[in-house]
Amino acid sequence: MPVSHKRETPWLLLVFSLPLKQASQRVEVWRKLQRYGGLQLGSSGYVLPHTPANLEHFEWLAAFIRKYKGQASVLEVQSIDDMPSEKLTKLFNEARARDYELLMRVLKKLGSKSGALTSRRLTRVRQRFQEIIAIDFFNSPLRSRVENLLARATETESEEVRAKRGKRSSKEYMGRIWMTRHRPGIDRVSSAWLIKTFIDPKAKFIFGSDPAAQPEAIPFDMFHAEGFGHRGNDCTFETLVKEFGIADPKAVAISQMIHDADLGDEKFARTEGTGLDRVLIGWAQQGISDDEILHRGMQLIEGLYHALS
Repeated sequence: MPVSHKRETPWLLLVFSLPLKQASQRVEVWRKLQRYGGLQLGSSGYVLPHTPANLEHFEWLAAFIRKYKGQASVLEVQSIDDMPSEKLTKLFNEARARDYELLMRVLKKLGSKSGALTSRRLTRVRQRFQEIIAIDFFNSPLRSRVENLLARATETESEEVRAKRGKRSSKEYMGRIWMTRHRPGIDRVSSAWLIKTFIDPKAKFIFGSDPAAQPEAIPFDMFHAEGFGHRGNDCTFETLVKEFGIADPKAVAISQMIHDADLGDEKFARTEGTGLDRVLIGWAQQGISDDEILHRGMQLIEGLYHALS
């Protein structure tokens, strides 16, 4: 007897209607759909990628709608006749691109005014960025651009203060826990390799969004004033190289590659890191875990290091 392979339905569809007199409830439903990243189809249908979290969101909304004498159905669908999956994915990416572009304009506008980008404003921008990430279902390429702008804005220390502080000693950072953001990209992966290779051979890595939740961990490439991150025009890898006085010629060469791949300004005209960055993005889109992406990525950087003459 042939084995049946059930294919998971890729989309969730919420179809609903509410009485006209339920105006405030209609607004509440609309706000929730915006927060969940729902894509509107027609006048009363919204679609989301099929995930446990999105299914829970739609089921909660359906129960809310029925509570106020409305009608609601949550459907699991393979496809929509006039909206193939490729087109739906494109529409989701376009919606997130608009969100990211707006955030970039805010950061650039505030960053152009001396002292305008206060801690409170940065906190609001960070919160909005995390909200967009939560509904960036297909990993928009604009996300990394916002990350770079936000990382630069977070850096508050002056060059004079850093110069007085001098080089750090790796002895103070042995056997520590190091914390970075979820879905590690080229700068975070290579920085983890640098930490493990030149700073803390017994380093352990964890992921999170709030360093305060893990006070024993050392943050790197996070939107946080403490720890190690973008400094001026340097990416996190470059910051670590300078902070710990790492003079290994091959590590310095890799720092140039990572800079160009992460910041995209072609400062060093090094293209080697760009291909590695695309591999990491591809793994993230495959749903590979953060730990596995970091492990594989560090192996890539290790291979690159040994390939350099």
